[in-house]
Amino acid sequence: MANVNLAVIYYSSTGTNYELAKWAEEAGKEAGADVKLLKVPELAPQEAIDSNPAWKEHAEATKDVPEATSDDIEWADAIIFSTPTRFGNVPSQMKQFLDMQGGLWANGKTINKVVSAMSSAQNPHGGQEKTIQAIYTSMMHWGAIIAAPGYSDPVIFGAGGNPYGTSVTASENGMVEDVEGAVKHQAKRTIEVATKIKNG
Repeated sequence: MANVNLAVIYYSSTGTNYELAKWAEEAGKEAGADVKLLKVPELAPQEAIDSNPAWKEHAEATKDVPEATSDDIEWADAIIFSTPTRFGNVPSQMKQFLDMQGGLWANGKTINKVVSAMSSAQNPHGGQEKTIQAIYTSMMHWGAIIAAPGYSDPVIFGAGGNPYGTSVTASENGMVEDVEGAVKHQAKRTIEVATKIKNG
């Protein structure tokens, strides 16, 4: 059986979704996938980044993480998106990246990609579920196959019980819920579904 190509594509201003993405990367590799960890391009002006010490520190720490491109989408059999919520939707950085894939979509190159998504916010009801669903709405237009975790493992409940995708509350002191296990389960489930699709 051919290995699954997994692209873990994230946006993170202060590091929460970067951590989620790294756990997904680790689990993807453990499951035998060929994995790329990629960030979407930053759109905020440098002065905005510099005005927030945590944002500036994270931007500097992840400057060598490659930026996602359309080529990465085409390469991938499976994609895991991780992004914070912005007013119950995806941040403009992630939205622009998705919007830039019209060429691939028009040529049928997004069809049957296996996709899953994760999110974060500053409070437990800060829009995480709606943000994940917003990504899934775009993925329906892509013709992708959504691999939501559902309640496929008890670890989902320990992480807060979000069936759409792992979500976490990100406070000034770090992540409130323990979601590492849920992220890794979600990544392995995504690989499992993608393996079945890729190998028939």
